[in-house]
Amino acid sequence: MTQHTAPEDLGAPVSYLVLKNGTAVYDRSGDEVGTVDHVLADEPANLFHGLLIKTADGHRFAAGDQVDGLFEHGVIVAEPADRLATPSADAPAEQAGNRATGLKRAWEWLIRPK
Repeated sequence: MTQHTAPEDLGAPVSYLVLKNGTAVYDRSGDEVGTVDHVLADEPANLFHGLLIKTADGHRFAAGDQVDGLFEHGVIVAEPADRLATPSADAPAEQAGNRATGLKRAWEWLIRPK
């Protein structure tokens, strides 16, 4: 995780295992991106895929390598909302590896029966 300038006191660093839905998400410049809607992970394998973020323009996916920090009261991501992937049934072919897996899981979570 990289250094960042927190837009406010975000509290102590936390694990993805305890990150709460509704936690504010900010980009590196301090602009609010949205809120955490779901943490995408394979807990038995201790693999963090990323975050499904609820924004004003719909859901976005921040892959694990796009997350700079997880804190008690906020998350810092490397990109502004408009540069994060939009989950869909047709994930872009350029997404590879862990990012593609996370994006697929984000879409599956969004379309699941509630």
